[in-house]
Amino acid sequence: MTMHNWRLPDHFDDILPAEADRIESLRRMLLDLFRGYGYELVTPPLVEYVESLITGSGRDLDLRTFKVVDQISGRLLGVRADITPQVARIDAHILNRPGITRLCYAGSVLHALPGGAGRRRELYQIGAELYGHGGIESDIEIQRLMLDALERAGCGGLQLDLGHVGPFRALVERGGIGADQEEALSRALQGKDFPGLREQVAGLPGDIAEALLALGELFGGPQVLHEARRRLPDVPEIHAALEQLGQAAGAIADAPVRCSFDLGELRGYHYHTGIVFTAYRDGYSDAVGHGGRYDEIGRAFGRARPATGFTLDLRDIATLGDARPRAKAILAPCSNDPALRETMRALRDAGEIVIANLPGRLRSGEGLAVDRELRQVDGRWQVVPSGSML
Repeated sequence: MTMHNWRLPDHFDDILPAEADRIESLRRMLLDLFRGYGYELVTPPLVEYVESLITGSGRDLDLRTFKVVDQISGRLLGVRADITPQVARIDAHILNRPGITRLCYAGSVLHALPGGAGRRRELYQIGAELYGHGGIESDIEIQRLMLDALERAGCGGLQLDLGHVGPFRALVERGGIGADQEEALSRALQGKDFPGLREQVAGLPGDIAEALLALGELFGGPQVLHEARRRLPDVPEIHAALEQLGQAAGAIADAPVRCSFDLGELRGYHYHTGIVFTAYRDGYSDAVGHGGRYDEIGRAFGRARPATGFTLDLRDIATLGDARPRAKAILAPCSNDPALRETMRALRDAGEIVIANLPGRLRSGEGLAVDRELRQVDGRWQVVPSGSML
C-alpha cells in the first residue's frame, strides 16, 4: 500500500480559507466580548509537564492527554487536552491576586483519541473563567456570557441544560459508597444506563437506592425541580443544589434560550463541584458549549478557591453560525507609482482588502470577490465599481 506524504493522520484536517476567516473573525469578536465583561486574556503554553496538566481534573483528562518525553529533562510532557487546568494554574500560582479574577483564553488543544465517530482530535478552544467568588451570581454571569457569545456567533435555537453534582455527592456520602462503586454509578447516570444503574444500587440502603434511581429520571422542564424535592431526601446539600438551579434558571429567563434540567448530568464529575451546564442547538446532536463550577481544581497549585467557567469549540460554532458574507476586495494595478502605493495603504488602514493585479490572469479565490478597482481619474487614484473576479 502506497503512503502519500501529504496525507494527514486520522481525525485531523486542514482549515481552508473560508473557514479560517470565519474562525479568526469569531475569535476576535468573542475575545472583544469577553474583554467588555472584564475578562483578561491569557495564553498558556501548548505543552507542559503532565502532572500540571491533569492535576485535579480526574482520570478522563489523563486518558485524553497526548504524552511525549522531554529530550531536555527526560520528564513526561503532555500536549494540553483542555486549557482550563492551565488557567487555574495561572490564577493560583502565577497571578495569585486577592479577590475576584476574570480570565479568558483561546487556543488549540489535542486529544489522544477522538471524542466520538467523525470527531476531530484537534479542537480550537475559547472560554472564560471566573475565580474568587463562590456565589450563584458568578455562575449566572458565566452562563449569560456563554449564551451571549453563542448568540453573537449566530447560533440561534439554543437550549441550556442545567445540572448539579451536589445531589449525587450527597447521596454517595450518606450511603457510605466506596470509590469504585461511586465511579460506576456516575458512569451509569451520565450514560442514562438504567439497567446498569439498577445493578449498582442493589444492596444499598433503600432510600439511597431509590434516590439514585430517581436522579437518572429527573430530567426535563421546570417540573423537574418540583419532582426532585418530592423524590430526593430533604438534606441541606440537596436542598441548596435545587435552590441554586432554580435561581440560575430564573436569572436567564429573559435570554433567547430554552432551559431544561438534568440531575443525572455528571460530565466532568471528578472536578466539578456545583452547577454544570451544557448548551445545544436545534438540529445538532453535539453540545455547542459547556461549563460549570470547579472550586477544588486550584488546590494542587497551592490555592483552592471558588471557580466557574465555560468553553466553546470555535470550529464547531464557526460551522453552525450564520454564513459569513463573501469578502469584497479592490483590485489595484501592479505599479510602483508612489501615489498609488499611498492610496492602497490608506485603503488597507481603513479595513479594505486591496489586491495588486499581478501580470497574467489569476483565478478567483474561494470566498473572495473583487467588486471595485483603483483607477486614475483626473490624475488621482480613485475607487470605481468593477464586476471583475479575482
